[in-house]
Amino acid sequence: MDTEERKEYADVVIAGTGVAGLYSALNLPRDKKIIMITKSDVESSDSFLAQGGICVLRNEEDYSSYFEDTMRAGHYENRKESVDIMIRSSQSVIRDLIGYGVEFQRAMSDTAGEDENNGNLKDGDPKAGDPPAGSGREAEQDTEKEGLLRGYAFTREGAHSRPRILFHEDVTGKEITSRLLARVRELDNVEIREYTAMTDIIVSNGRCRGIIAEETERGAEREATGQDHAGQPSARKRIRIYAKDTILATGGIGGRYEHSTNFPHLTGDALTIAKKHGIRLEHLDYVQIHPTTLYSKKPGRRFLISESVRGEGAVLLNKDGERFVNELLPRDVVTAAIREQMKKDGTDHVWLSMAGIDKEKILKHFPNIYRHCLEEGYDVTKEPIPVVPAQHYFMGGIWVDSDSRTSMEHLYAAGETSCNGVHGANRLASNSLLESLVFARRAADKICRDRGWTVSDKVHSGVEYSDTGHSDPDTVHEREDIA
Repeated sequence: MDTEERKEYADVVIAGTGVAGLYSALNLPRDKKIIMITKSDVESSDSFLAQGGICVLRNEEDYSSYFEDTMRAGHYENRKESVDIMIRSSQSVIRDLIGYGVEFQRAMSDTAGEDENNGNLKDGDPKAGDPPAGSGREAEQDTEKEGLLRGYAFTREGAHSRPRILFHEDVTGKEITSRLLARVRELDNVEIREYTAMTDIIVSNGRCRGIIAEETERGAEREATGQDHAGQPSARKRIRIYAKDTILATGGIGGRYEHSTNFPHLTGDALTIAKKHGIRLEHLDYVQIHPTTLYSKKPGRRFLISESVRGEGAVLLNKDGERFVNELLPRDVVTAAIREQMKKDGTDHVWLSMAGIDKEKILKHFPNIYRHCLEEGYDVTKEPIPVVPAQHYFMGGIWVDSDSRTSMEHLYAAGETSCNGVHGANRLASNSLLESLVFARRAADKICRDRGWTVSDKVHSGVEYSDTGHSDPDTVHEREDIA
């Protein structure tokens, strides 16, 4: 097979077109040339697949519990500075998203209020079919300091002490990513290259000078086959893209697993390249298994059943229809309980019952899950569905500092590719989109500061930023409890 090669030049090259790649591009100057590449098509990033929602700091009173929830879920192996930065930056990120047109669910006056004990099993054995106490999304009309968030509905997921998750039905990732993608496509200075796989980085004198990539002609295979969208290329063109700065945002490693919720082409390419060049990696064994994916004997990507389903009242059942675990414990704990129950029952799955959720709520909050399960022969409003754990997320990755800088000069990493320490050994539900956005923006901001670039036309949403008692949401608080 013949391979052509050409050289190109950009101010910044970004590998990846998920939320991390897109948001970093939107936070770079409009007069700088930016080239973005993606291994498949732009809709085939895991950012599009995120179901549950995105966390946000409700108000200053929520800070301590949000911080503790994140740390506890991560088994206290989190980098405290990174956790603080993420939480403190959350409202400004949400403000940007609203400005870009992202539509989060509005509160309804007839929904249930907040219950701090939502989902916690009490003393004694749980009864089959009993929903977690106090199930239901929070719909209180926000007061106090929540001007930015007033009027929005919040849901709750495992290991959260209160509802703090904004959502758009059960396709929050698609809503956010598609809005960001639309804005990036409006920019004359940004070029997106689909079906262009990074194969290496360009290194000179110990500094990153860009990337080497291969363009491939699109194959005929699609996701239904369980194969990489790129299929079998009929021709290849190698490109050397020289850039002042490079951002790696290539996603996770799910393609390396037989059963994963990730797209199959996400195979940790950036990690392999980083290792080759001696770039620092961290916590490569920190892989999260999601407790609930729809059981299937078909090959290919596993369909996720969002944790927010359990947050709204769904319960896990054994073969005898009995509850066996607190459904809102951290993901690794619930996964271990499911595996133990499968071993006891001698089955390939357990059951998830949504009997405790109103049908109207299922159809409104989880329409995508409802439709997909119907296609597989299950009506979630009438019967439990079989679920099984599967690989979902990678907490490790390329080590980065709080500005998303790797150990190599002029090379940045953001999103699931990176390891900034936010998640510790186990990610808290719905922190992934937020973490990706916060640290992608910090990468762009650091590049701008170092280069003396200014960004004068960032989006403004027209909504007032909520006063959390801290003038700069991106500045780390110096607190005794996170020292």
